[in-house]
Amino acid sequence: MYDLLMRLPLLGYALFIMAMQTQGLVQYRLPIDSIFVIHAAMQLSTITFLLLVSVVVISRTRPSGKASGLEPRISALIGSFLMYGIVLFPRRDLSLPLEMISTALILIGTAGAVVALSQLGRSFSVMAETRQLVTSGPYRFVRHPLYLTEGIATIGLFVQFASGWTVLLLAVQIGFQLRRIHNEETVLTASFPEYAVYSQITARLIPGIY
Repeated sequence: MYDLLMRLPLLGYALFIMAMQTQGLVQYRLPIDSIFVIHAAMQLSTITFLLLVSVVVISRTRPSGKASGLEPRISALIGSFLMYGIVLFPRRDLSLPLEMISTALILIGTAGAVVALSQLGRSFSVMAETRQLVTSGPYRFVRHPLYLTEGIATIGLFVQFASGWTVLLLAVQIGFQLRRIHNEETVLTASFPEYAVYSQITARLIPGIY
């Protein structure tokens, strides 16, 4: 019952945002130029990612291990969804180069998230839970490629709403994401003895740096 209750809100959220993104895509108008192509690609990659989220949430197996206590759940929820509140702040009027950079970062991050989520598959979870240890694909290079690619997309979104308040929002979100990573690695280490070796030879987020 707990696992079912954890699936429904995320599934509903993914389907809602996917519908909004689809509506935004079909409302594009001519002319078809480079801006149109990048924005359309960004929307399609976001829709693909959310569709994958919906599929894996429905099909994923029950967790074999999970973090105990309230803090890991709070950290997971805030780390996952806090940054979406940035749209409540005024959007900046960007120059064309900055607009292109912002959109490209969102596109690159979302496309990368699609690749990472495809590899993670039925082991995906918002909460700090374990199902199967995935070390192939992008997970050969970093332990948390999904968080890395989501972070790239988040920076792209931040550029559009940059201000003192949104810097604070971004800093809080990053803090909770790092805490979320710590909680997940604690559960993974407890569930999979081989994770200790894997973590020694694989960067957490950025190869050679962190």
